[in-house]
Amino acid sequence: MQSHIVSIGLANPGNPIPQENISRFMQMAHGLDSSESRKLGFVYRKSGIRQRFSALKDFNQEDPGKFAFFPNNHTLEPFPGTASRMQVFRKEAPVLANLAIQRCLVKADVLPEKVSHLILVSCTGMYAPGVEMDIIQAMGFSNNIERYAIHFMGCYAAFNAIKLADRICRSEAESNVLVVGVELCTIHFQKEYNEDNVIANALFGDGAAAVLIQSSSLEGLAIKQYQSNILIEGESEMAWSIGDFGFEMKLSKYIPELLSNGIREFRKNLETKFGISQIRQFAIHPGGKQILRKIEAAFGIGEEQNSHAHRVLEKFGNMSSVTILFVLAAILDDPGIHGDILAMGFGPGLTLETLLLEK
Repeated sequence: MQSHIVSIGLANPGNPIPQENISRFMQMAHGLDSSESRKLGFVYRKSGIRQRFSALKDFNQEDPGKFAFFPNNHTLEPFPGTASRMQVFRKEAPVLANLAIQRCLVKADVLPEKVSHLILVSCTGMYAPGVEMDIIQAMGFSNNIERYAIHFMGCYAAFNAIKLADRICRSEAESNVLVVGVELCTIHFQKEYNEDNVIANALFGDGAAAVLIQSSSLEGLAIKQYQSNILIEGESEMAWSIGDFGFEMKLSKYIPELLSNGIREFRKNLETKFGISQIRQFAIHPGGKQILRKIEAAFGIGEEQNSHAHRVLEKFGNMSSVTILFVLAAILDDPGIHGDILAMGFGPGLTLETLLLEK
């Protein structure tokens, strides 16, 4: 029996912050002159992102005197270290995750005590006992619930969580497996003015998603097949490390081209595995506007076949591993979508994850 994604609950912190407001904050934080400010403003206008969410309200402030997290000055010195950023994560992540879980379980009409397995996904914060322990206590889950944590795998991590949930459901047919992703990307803002930081600061936002997966259900999105591909030649182009001032991202402007070339290289294998030439609906992780365009071009698909990914990018930005779950939630709620859906995600490695679903 196939496992099914039965329901998805979503949550974001605070109110949406317009992309132009974040651009003005970055111009100040980087100490840019008028010429560089215009260049940065152009990058933000062409990002395909209209707004994002953040656990930090400072990005919506023009007056440094009103900052709550960063120092109250234009230089942001002394710049917050990793410990202070993890304090924000420890405080905010469980609250956001619990909200997404509540929305997910209400949609599925499943009581918290019926959840048998909990899989926590995050690459923007960790501590022990972890977010999953805080969730168990707050939600009233059973004390014999099985819990797992997938950390630091980047934007494709939710795919691994869904695969794990599928295998659990196949081995234990009555399981109610809850996948919970929570990412606070913006707490890792880096103010050094370089290519990696400019790209990351222009793209990432915060969010959480909870996904209920069952094998006993015949509703929702059926999990049919999945496959992993690794592009070794891209390992230095996308990376994520822990620094003294938060987590530091390596995000090359060449990633869209690498992914495009990688898709072309693996297209034959993907055709054999999934029959992609017959698929009409896609859910591509919206890592950025150029990534979506390159992947769509490589597959020869139109933007309308991947429309929900573009809308999620516009409304939320790239929320790392959580983003694809927002795309799947939109597809799940769209009465006009039926049949096979090919979901794709990308992350450090360079890794491509693919998941074939059916609605």
